[in-house]
Amino acid sequence: MSINQLIFRSFRKNLKSYYLYVFALIFSAALYFAFVTLQFDPSMNQAEGSVRGEAGIRAASVLLIGIVSIFLLYANNLFIKRRSKEIGLFQLIGMTKNRIFAILSAENLLLYYSSLIVGTGVGFAISKLVAMIFFRLTGVDETATLNFSIQAFIQTLLVFSAVYFLIMIMNLIYIKRQSILSLFHVKSKSENKIKKMSIIEILIGLLGILLISTGYYVSARLFDGNFNSFTQLFSAMVFILGSVIIGTYFFYKGSVSFIANLIRKNKGGYLNINEVMSLSSIMFRMKSNAMLLTIITTVSALAIGLLSLSYISYYSAERTAENSSPDDFTFVTAENAEAFGGVLNENAIAYSQKQIDVILADIRIEEIAGANMQELQFEEGITNMSVVSDAQIEGVDISVNDILFSGSNDAVQALMNLQDEGTLTLFGATSEVEKEYAGLSDEHILPPVFTGGLPVAVVDESVYGMLAEDVNEEIQREYSQYIGFTLEDPDTAEKADKLFNNMPFSDEAGNTSLYSVEQMQKSNMGFIMFVVGFLGLTFLITSGCILYFKQVEEGDEEQPNYRILRKLGFTREDLLQGILQKQIINFGIPLTVGLLHSYFAVRSGWFFFGTELWTPMVIVMVLYAALYSTFGILSVFYYKKVIRLSL
Repeated sequence: MSINQLIFRSFRKNLKSYYLYVFALIFSAALYFAFVTLQFDPSMNQAEGSVRGEAGIRAASVLLIGIVSIFLLYANNLFIKRRSKEIGLFQLIGMTKNRIFAILSAENLLLYYSSLIVGTGVGFAISKLVAMIFFRLTGVDETATLNFSIQAFIQTLLVFSAVYFLIMIMNLIYIKRQSILSLFHVKSKSENKIKKMSIIEILIGLLGILLISTGYYVSARLFDGNFNSFTQLFSAMVFILGSVIIGTYFFYKGSVSFIANLIRKNKGGYLNINEVMSLSSIMFRMKSNAMLLTIITTVSALAIGLLSLSYISYYSAERTAENSSPDDFTFVTAENAEAFGGVLNENAIAYSQKQIDVILADIRIEEIAGANMQELQFEEGITNMSVVSDAQIEGVDISVNDILFSGSNDAVQALMNLQDEGTLTLFGATSEVEKEYAGLSDEHILPPVFTGGLPVAVVDESVYGMLAEDVNEEIQREYSQYIGFTLEDPDTAEKADKLFNNMPFSDEAGNTSLYSVEQMQKSNMGFIMFVVGFLGLTFLITSGCILYFKQVEEGDEEQPNYRILRKLGFTREDLLQGILQKQIINFGIPLTVGLLHSYFAVRSGWFFFGTELWTPMVIVMVLYAALYSTFGILSVFYYKKVIRLSL
């Protein structure tokens, strides 16, 4: 038999075993080609102007290369180990390791590049759908077309050729390092099966649970006033990250086995068939995969967390825009407001107008601020804030002895940690006056160009008049008047926005259109959500495949055990119930831990990204859990096949 005949016969023989590897290749190539096609899509010209589309896609594609490369290298490593006996037989009949490597390389070449071509075709077929999703999320007014990009194909070919080169190096190192004897025992090696847990393992298990719980506890209290400086906040964040990651590793290394051992002891060692196939197997195998499961759980939590935060920003785009632009149109000069008002009148667009006079005054807030004033760069607890009269704010009436802060959000409250009561001191150029703090309102009266991100101080009209007469000119801005237009018919917003953007002063600081701000916010956050979602989906599928591959490997190893159980009289249904329970634990534990990690991470600082937490976060988590569970279902079907063939 010639070498070529041996290659083709080996290729046909192993094709059935390689279906998972083929799926991994096709999926990775399709995903990468569809993503990179966006980079060269002519329709991206418009997106580039608003969200730097091409640059963002290019940066994300680099991350995608890393995820796909690790996935393919892992899949190849798994399947070359499954062929260890075949490699050993080749050596027994006199083949050199170089000749064996050449045969495997030629076989892999056929499989790899044929799968790459198929994957590219699949990627081309879904590229229009990917573009449609992108344009929908970013609000780009373009029509997605099915366009085959030669540049994207060449880039895909180069990237996957580099990955193929790495795979060949890995295979060569593996073949060179293995002896004939070790090749015949690769699949039969035990995965650290220890019948009795040591004291150290018990301590590791308890420490893992303690570290994770401590990280969650500190995370939940990160912005409740316990950490009053940026240094303390940074130290707390580093502590949370370290304790949760290390705790996760210890959890898989000892906690799972410890909990399973407690359950087993509680039953006095009398386990039914379901517990034998699930509980006993899990407690012995999970610790050997502790590092892999820690990486999968950590990156899953990162993907869920980033996607939740980006969706929170996208979901809250309108509310965030309203906070930065309280009215449909804002102006800082009467000339600009008058000019635009004339344009609206010419186009029969009805609107109402309001005007607020604003001054800046130094206010000592040290008594009501729980944050470290030095960290916030407030010398002696004093900061300058915008001050307005209650007479110019509809529905607001402040006592002459009080001062109200308006225009707050959770982020401001988290950083400043404002208390419920206290005495404030307002400074004029030559005088000062003390007022009682009347609380914090969520209503945004002025845009950030006036406030600098801080709340607005609302005082009685008489107090405002006194400050205006004794104003400190050194701290005043060049503009002291806010003018806001509110459209009477919301349906005219788009038309009015086009008229506004045609005005020569539309790009000047302080002149804003709420409609434009909303569209820009949605466009930017839609782009981020698309990129994070695409990378998150890639990692979800790759990590799910890795866990599925591990179950395939375990299923092949445990087939002799199933054969014995079948001979003892257990039916397929008995074994399948145990397998189902095992897979719920195998896939459920990493999923549950990942969801918990992401929940506490998002919960601690979500208010910096938007105004709504639960709806976006729950949607992301439910979708992630549903997709992740698919691989658990597939593994059950594979075990069903293994059980059927066991006898």
